[in-house]
Amino acid sequence: MSWRGQLSQIVRELRIHFCQTSSSSDATREFILKNYKDLKTLNPGLPILIRECSGIQPRLWARYAYGVERSVPLEGLTEPQITAKLEELSKYAS
Repeated sequence: MSWRGQLSQIVRELRIHFCQTSSSSDATREFILKNYKDLKTLNPGLPILIRECSGIQPRLWARYAYGVERSVPLEGLTEPQITAKLEELSKYAS
């Protein structure tokens, strides 16, 4: 997936918000476990911030140049669907 290697050229920062215990964040935790290492290896300079907070709904944030931010809710999505949402955010041009 070539978009993974070029993520840091488009996105300035990724933030993933989720709850440590709720079932609505299960897929988000699975996504982090399966994909964090690969994303960080391919984009060593890209800040990937993992934010855990009790009781919140999972959400993925991307910050672009000039402080532009977009986010997508992750509740009810599977791990492959979250990957697709990240790919969508990687194609966003501000």
